[in-house]
Amino acid sequence: MAQLSLHSPVGDLTVTEEEGKIISLDWGWVPEKWQASTPLLERAIDQLNRYFDGEIGDFDLPVAPPGTEFQKKVWAEMLKIPSGQIKTYGEIAKTLNSAAQPVGTACGANPIPIIIPCHRILAAGGKMGGYSGDGGLETKKALLRLEKALPMEQQSLDI
Repeated sequence: MAQLSLHSPVGDLTVTEEEGKIISLDWGWVPEKWQASTPLLERAIDQLNRYFDGEIGDFDLPVAPPGTEFQKKVWAEMLKIPSGQIKTYGEIAKTLNSAAQPVGTACGANPIPIIIPCHRILAAGGKMGGYSGDGGLETKKALLRLEKALPMEQQSLDI
């Protein structure tokens, strides 16, 4: 398992690779002695930097998030949402023949946020819902602003 950290506009992030796939993205900085550069991690860091610079909206990285089969189905649906677009928990639930609440729970358990774009999922009526990443809803709103996907009624800093 290799890890590599980067500074980003939403805080320090650490990307973890195992067996040639990204398995997590966490907030925080791993001490230098535990960091290891690999071609995949370098590619991930490059794509994240380009994402935050507004040069790309979606990622082209192999991912293998650990989770239940249902969670993996939800995360696969998230990966289908292009940058600049949003869906609701209910829309994802309907696709999976499920309910919105378990979809929201799976979103909150996403081990690779940003790359698997759980921030692109909103509650019914354009409400923000939740965000488990560092900074909570402010981080979710910042990512949606970056992608120009934030509904107009949500553009202000208040939640």
